[in-house]
Amino acid sequence: MKVIQNTTEFHIAEAAAVAIGKFDGFHRGHRRLLEQLGQQREKGLATVVFTFVPSPAAFFSGELVRELTTGAEKRRIFAEAGVDYLIEYPFYREIADMEPETYIRRVLVERINARCIVAGDDVSYGRRGAGDYKLLQEKAGVYGYEVILIDKVLYEGREISSTYVREAVKQGDMELAAALLGAPYHIGGKIVHGQQFGRTIGMPTVNLIPPREKLLPPGGVYYSYVRLAGRIYPSITNIGVKPTVEDNAAMGVETYIYNFDEEVYGEALEVFLLRHTRPEMRFESVEALRAQLALDIADGKDYHYCSFGKI
Repeated sequence: MKVIQNTTEFHIAEAAAVAIGKFDGFHRGHRRLLEQLGQQREKGLATVVFTFVPSPAAFFSGELVRELTTGAEKRRIFAEAGVDYLIEYPFYREIADMEPETYIRRVLVERINARCIVAGDDVSYGRRGAGDYKLLQEKAGVYGYEVILIDKVLYEGREISSTYVREAVKQGDMELAAALLGAPYHIGGKIVHGQQFGRTIGMPTVNLIPPREKLLPPGGVYYSYVRLAGRIYPSITNIGVKPTVEDNAAMGVETYIYNFDEEVYGEALEVFLLRHTRPEMRFESVEALRAQLALDIADGKDYHYCSFGKI
């Protein structure tokens, strides 16, 4: 996959099918959109995903916006889906003020060489987000492209959207988040050295510091599994600041992998959160914490038994 970033001066020579969107919280609706792109590839079109960096929300707020899906995660998803081009188009004032038809002509037609545009009926672009699906359809004959509407995917009668996923994650409802995403919500990063506290009490853990822009669910303990060096391991994960053993610590993701004690510092780790089991707690003593962790591990093994067998 070719990534085009930090420039508005590019041209795709091949006739292309392009999908437009924010793609935050890569949910089942986005998956349907990529499936349609794949069908266009079979017709001989290059496949393109177009998104703005930073997002309009981040640009206009001027603040850090917590994302369900980070830029690095999006790149991996699109590459695995076989997308030919990912365009991370710079978003700045002149782009924000561009008239919608100018955006269609200059960006989608002249830069991307779009012969097919795939979008949902809530797509917006151009000045004040005034461009919509109807304008894309209206101008299709003028600029020589086809428009394909992706119908909304519903879950229990409600439209699946990034907002819906965000609500589930903020509430710690990881089972609902997984139903909307089509896969468990996950957090990735490099394994870093912790305080070695887990090792001192016979419960060694792997630690990662999540990207600043990643939206985290509420602190506490989660049933989970991890992907490490291409393998899947059942686990339990604590998200938070370890209040019993540290003060004023940064938010971290600490995972206990059952029966695992290998040296993996610096390795890439993905933690998939399955169910929130209890909130983060401060214990009166290390002994009380150790006893609770033993219960957490035992409960986690029972939970994972159906999927992984005896642990």
